[in-house]
Amino acid sequence: MGTTERAQNVRQGLSSRESRLLSQLAGEGNQIISVSDIEHSLGVAPNAAREIASRLTEKGWLDRLFPGRYLIIPLAAGEEAVYTTHEYLIASHIAEPMYIGYYSALSHHGLIKQVPRTVYIVTPSRARSREIHGVPYRVATVTEGKFFGYEPVSIEGTAVNIADVEKTLVDCADHPEYCGGIQELATAMVAADELRCSWPTVATYLQRLGNGAATKRIVYLGDLFGIDLPERERLIASFTSGYSLLDPTLTEGGRYDSEYRLRVNVDTDTLGPTES
Repeated sequence: MGTTERAQNVRQGLSSRESRLLSQLAGEGNQIISVSDIEHSLGVAPNAAREIASRLTEKGWLDRLFPGRYLIIPLAAGEEAVYTTHEYLIASHIAEPMYIGYYSALSHHGLIKQVPRTVYIVTPSRARSREIHGVPYRVATVTEGKFFGYEPVSIEGTAVNIADVEKTLVDCADHPEYCGGIQELATAMVAADELRCSWPTVATYLQRLGNGAATKRIVYLGDLFGIDLPERERLIASFTSGYSLLDPTLTEGGRYDSEYRLRVNVDTDTLGPTES
């Protein structure tokens, strides 16, 4: 939680009904509310609920995050009501169902040193990427079959789904473009191995995901760093016949490696953790 540099008008007073509404919603542990929350709390029609939300926004007690979603501005924010909340809480309202994944999950689990500015949201539903309070929220839409491997994590008292360590690695191998490329995945795999990542779970997730290119990347990097991957032979048997780019974020140069059915378009000497 923290303040932002957004300038706002000095807050105006609340009517008794508005005060009761905000007290009730905040008392139920809500930091972010919807128009339907107002509708149900007050027993009013949708149009009336939208008008109330608009009025509370004008008065500085709500902050409109995106259509239909509002952040409650607490008293502690002061008269100028300059306030925001944890990015993952905001992310949890952008899509439903969802989990925090890719680059964001790598950072959350401490697998990389960088703290990405963009928050990555994984969902099988339709949702739009957007920027809120200066933070980009990137929505990655996946098939239902790829939507697994996450767990609820308490963020400021609210449960938010975040990919577990093993699914984070598999997702990043599936879409390296969402994690900063193969260098970040390589760094993360070494860190995960030191944290006693469950490689049998990684193997199971890869087989469930069914993406031959992702499997090739994990097996290749595992061999490169001496990581003992269970089911290695079965994973190799699932390789697709064509050549996949080791790093699809880079150009299609490099050598062809027939053992892994990969086009190694990076200098492997540069992969892995770097000295700080």
